[in-house]
Amino acid sequence: MLSACIFGVLLEYPDSPLHLALASAFLRRSIAGVAMGITAIAIVYSPWGKQSGAHINPAITLSFLRLRKIGLWDALFYMSAQFLGSAVAVALVSAAIGRYLSHPAVNYVITIPGKFGSLTAFAAEFVISFLLMTAVLSLSGTGRLAKYTGLFVGVMVATYITFESPLSGMSMNPARTLGSAISADVWSAIWIYFVAPPVAMLAAVELHLLRKARVVDGCAKLHHENTRRCIFCGANGGFAS
Repeated sequence: MLSACIFGVLLEYPDSPLHLALASAFLRRSIAGVAMGITAIAIVYSPWGKQSGAHINPAITLSFLRLRKIGLWDALFYMSAQFLGSAVAVALVSAAIGRYLSHPAVNYVITIPGKFGSLTAFAAEFVISFLLMTAVLSLSGTGRLAKYTGLFVGVMVATYITFESPLSGMSMNPARTLGSAISADVWSAIWIYFVAPPVAMLAAVELHLLRKARVVDGCAKLHHENTRRCIFCGANGGFAS
């Protein structure tokens, strides 16, 4: 969220030198996509991401709870931390550069439906969330490709922001949406972002279970092949057994 707010100001605040230099909204979205994709990759492969699993999304945590790869109490604390972290991050940036972040052109980088309306936004959020979780499940449980899961996630985030964000604002994450909504006090169609991503990711889980005959490899970490002890499966680095 710190990254989203800072790049939102740099790219969309009308008097920002970067905004003035880039007249094309598509080009600005592309740069924002690359920035957020790199941010996602950096989080997954950071020491903290390697330790925690780098969920940063309640819908992903809920999906791993359905797969019984994370305990109920752990999942509840994970999701609480995700919502709290998002809200605190936006509040911190607002305290530091409030007049830039609150400008209508930036508006706390809120996620709201685009010009095609709420139903289109819901469908778009469902599709991108479903595809993301399908990729995570397919890659993280595959020994040869598991270590690249974070890279695939980053590329997908960059692509979605570039091409899908005009439809829904590209959230995929209830915590991300709530963090902006609290500071902006904008609650337009917020139900979309609390319903579509979790339902889509749980649907991806069910399909994955059917394809895998209800046996799922790997664990809840997005990047498991590292030297950090896994807090989910107990492995002392490397792949889950």
